[in-house]
Formats: sequence, C-alpha cells, structure tokens
Amino acid sequence: MVHRALTLGTAAFALSGCVVAVGNQSAPAAPATVAGVPSGMQYLYGSGEAAAASRQAYSALVRYVQQYQRDRTTLRRMPLSAVLAPGATLAQPGQLPCTGKAAVVFDVDETVLLNTGYEYADARGGLSYDAARWERWERSDGRATRAVPGAVEALAQLRAAGVTVVFNSNRNAATASFTEAVLNRAGLGPARHGSTLFLKGDAPGGSAKDARRALIAAKFCVVALVGDQLGDFSDLFNAGLKPAERRAAADSPAIAGLWGNGWFVLPNPVYGTALAGDFDDVFPNDLRWSDPGARKE
Repeated sequence: MVHRALTLGTAAFALSGCVVAVGNQSAPAAPATVAGVPSGMQYLYGSGEAAAASRQAYSALVRYVQQYQRDRTTLRRMPLSAVLAPGATLAQPGQLPCTGKAAVVFDVDETVLLNTGYEYADARGGLSYDAARWERWERSDGRATRAVPGAVEALAQLRAAGVTVVFNSNRNAATASFTEAVLNRAGLGPARHGSTLFLKGDAPGGSAKDARRALIAAKFCVVALVGDQLGDFSDLFNAGLKPAERRAAADSPAIAGLWGNGWFVLPNPVYGTALAGDFDDVFPNDLRWSDPGARKE
C-alpha cells in the first residue's frame, strides 16, 4: 500500500462521478457506484473474482519460494534477492546477491489485510481521506479488518518451511503496537516492530520504501516481495513517471520477468498510484473505436 493520502482523489472519484485532477491533467471518473457501492470496493471487498485472484497469487508465491529453497539447497548456489541493488534502474534492474536466512517481505494494507471497515466508512459517508481519521483507524482493534484470501495459509506455509515473514508497511511507526496487534488478530502474525515489522518513520524517505527494504535485505535473503502497488517493489516506479511511462516500465522486457518470479502483485482497484491517467494514457490513438452505427447528433 502507498501513503493513504492517495485515497483523496480516489474516494471522491468513486463516489461522485465527477472529473478529478490527476497530476496536471483531468481524468474522467469511472461509474460512481453500483447498487450504491463504489465499484472498486465492490470488486475488492465483495467479489469472488478478487478472492480468486488473491488466492491464485498466494499459491504461486508459495510454489515459487519452495522451488527457490530447493534450488538453493540442492544446487548449492546463492540466487539473487528480490530487492533491487543500489544504483539499479528500471532499464537495468540489478538485484542484490542473496545471503543469510530466507525471508518474504509483504506490504500490509490490501496485500495481507483488507481495511474493510475503513473503506465502509468512506463509502457510506461519501468521505475523502483525512489523516486524523486514518490514524484513528490504525489505532482501532482490528475487528473490522480481515485477512486477504489465501494470506493466512500462505504465511503459515512459508513459516513452516523456515522462511521469515517480514512486513513493510506505510502505517506509522508511532502506532506500531496497534499494527502488531491487528496482524496477530487476523492470524497473520507474529509481527514485531523493528524485527519483522517495518513502518513509515523507521528509515528516511517517508512513504518511499527502498530505505526500509535495504534495512531488511541487510538482515535477510529476501526471496520475494509481495504488494498491491508498484512502490512495494521499487521506488523507481514512483519517480515522476507519467501513467503511460509507468505501465510501459512495468511491462518492459527488463522488468516483465520479475512478475511471478520474486515479485507478486495483488489487485487493488480502490486507491493508490494505479488510479491515474487521462484518456490519452488509458486509450492510445491506435486502440480507439468509434461505433459506425451510433446515432449522430
């Protein structure tokens, strides 16, 4: 998950049906609601398709890590880390050498934990992001959250295989004890701040995660990264790229091979850096169609 402030445009976008500003351009809003519920929330929190996609990703993750561990043992080689090395670029994404105990690094929100209660309050009240309200949510007891489908089972399998589960979240370090508790309550723990839980404020960079990833990679062989935003894999994706450039980078030959091979992404149509782009970004000229049978005014 990226910084929650990114929900400001998205919540209004989903609820109002108006045009919202994205960067310096205007983006047409998607249909506001279906049966009174924002369509992205309907998909992520209510649909069987989202549950299936999440379980599919987690099953693929477990298979990948198990194979990685077998190769590491039987071939007696040191595979590369899923963390990019200092100086890496999206065109040349060099990876760190992998030494030490194996770990998988997970984002928290909408990756292992669904913030259903918070998003309900947004949807029901037509609310936009408010930092104080989000902090109150972080300090809540977690009763209105639930684990992402497949996460509890996958994390248990990884731990049983001797792999350390580490969380790297943009929740605040000041509310660390509450985040530990909500992860434990959801069956996703144990999580210990500074050991297997890293939060915004634990390293320079604010919501950027590379500095925290470097701390983790110094302690563990990071076998895989799991998240719902491209920033959960590298801050390079958020370094001023326009939406079309960002999509091209994620699908480029240099990066494409990492998806499902160390990098595992979960669906999130509710908020975040994915929800940007004007008509030219989303619908390039060579992929447009005009209905010849449409009524002309």
